[in-house]
Amino acid sequence: MAEKTPIIEVVPYDPQWKVAFEQIKGMIISYIGDLILRVEHVGSTSVEGLSAKPVIDLDVVIDSYDVLPEIIKRLTLQGYEYQGNLGIEGREAFQRTFQDEHMKYHLYVCPKDGKGYLEHIALRDHLRDNETARNEYQQLKIRLATQYRSDIDRYCDNKTAFVTKILKETLYRPES
Repeated sequence: MAEKTPIIEVVPYDPQWKVAFEQIKGMIISYIGDLILRVEHVGSTSVEGLSAKPVIDLDVVIDSYDVLPEIIKRLTLQGYEYQGNLGIEGREAFQRTFQDEHMKYHLYVCPKDGKGYLEHIALRDHLRDNETARNEYQQLKIRLATQYRSDIDRYCDNKTAFVTKILKETLYRPES
């Protein structure tokens, strides 16, 4: 079961998030680097200038699900619990069961053509490239964090319409 956020806190962008991502990425690569294609920084902390919950989201990209059993085995040996897809197609979640020197992070393993991965990248890249969308999303997140301070499910649910709109404009736009 995924760990629930007790209090939702959206803070101003911190350049240290890039550094934290690189450190966590290096650790993950040391465990499973020979089985993966790459590790991507996704989520709001990956968008320079965007306020976010201070949690790094990492997508570990694999060529196919053929390597997932070995990844599960190795990450389990390193103290991670495999959580399945948590209801999101194309994204396998892992939770660390230990305290380390890194800031809080979410670790996902995704096939290179998986829906979860493709959506993460489309949203991230759009927010990086579009200041208006980035500002709209930031204001929404700040408002929702205040409104649903201790209800992460409602916070996330109320971001859905905005995220869906971006994905329809990018990843799922109809061909002209």
